[in-house]
Amino acid sequence: MSLRIASYNIRALQDDVAALARTIRAIDPDVLCLQEVPWLPPVAGRVTDLARRSGLVWSGASQRGGQTSVLTNLRTNVVSVQHHRLPAHRGDRRGFAVTRVAPFGRAPVNVVSVHLSLDAPERLRHAQQILAALDRLPGPALLAGDLNEQEDGEAWQLFGQRMRVVSPLTPTYPANLPERLLDVVFATPDVTVLPHQEAPWHYEDLVAGSDHRPVWVDVDLPEVAPGEARSGE
Repeated sequence: MSLRIASYNIRALQDDVAALARTIRAIDPDVLCLQEVPWLPPVAGRVTDLARRSGLVWSGASQRGGQTSVLTNLRTNVVSVQHHRLPAHRGDRRGFAVTRVAPFGRAPVNVVSVHLSLDAPERLRHAQQILAALDRLPGPALLAGDLNEQEDGEAWQLFGQRMRVVSPLTPTYPANLPERLLDVVFATPDVTVLPHQEAPWHYEDLVAGSDHRPVWVDVDLPEVAPGEARSGE
């Protein structure tokens, strides 16, 4: 059984939500990591509406960690969702969301949605805090999000010391004519990543829905033997 993990900066739902939802449906993720979740009210209704239009549910309903959250589909067994704030300067809202999922009959995996700062030293501090939180979680993990830097950045390189990049290394920003690779998925070495599969999205929807392009990966999770306890449940 494969699990599709996707990441999308939705620009606070300021653009064409119908186009955004159509792109998400085309990708058909099991777990969708969100960045720039809107924080001005009414929040819950807008995110729930996006989830409904996208064929997903808001697993972290009414929760946001510094404008990050997660949507999942009904095929995915969500064990837990945690949202964490990160200290940020200039009144910025930064954080990360940790979702532990265990598709039925498969081993659990941790999926982390992140959105790093525009400030380089702050990005590095946040990366250190996120990795410290991952150290406390059992089992394999994927980290997905908008790093606001490319592969020569210190935060990116710090993540890369512990995890490997598993999403395509093609630019994601801006959506209409991408020049910078800001959105990425990392995975710990114990995650089996399947060959990348393209999605039937439409360019018009892609540029209308957000200023970022989404990224996604398919992973294979080992089966759980009958009677075997699953960590974290």
